[in-house]
Amino acid sequence: MSLNLRPEIEAKLTALAAASSVSVDDYLAALVEKQSPGATSNGPLEPNKKPLSARIREIWADMPPEVRAKLPSDGASEHDHYIYGAPKRTA
Repeated sequence: MSLNLRPEIEAKLTALAAASSVSVDDYLAALVEKQSPGATSNGPLEPNKKPLSARIREIWADMPPEVRAKLPSDGASEHDHYIYGAPKRTA
């Protein structure tokens, strides 16, 4: 199989492979094995990687009650309003 890569991408790929002391084929194979775009992994999480839900719970637990009280109750449904200043969708 051959790939049509832009010259700057091919040069970067060659440099990355050389820096890892492997061939371009081996470098690409390692990348594919590590993470395939669109593929899901049911294996164990990498060290220091936590699910987003766990990270959110940690942040929420560390948040002082007075800060939590200032958060809008409709923040999820009206996030465009609070982030971008768009008009609220509900009256």
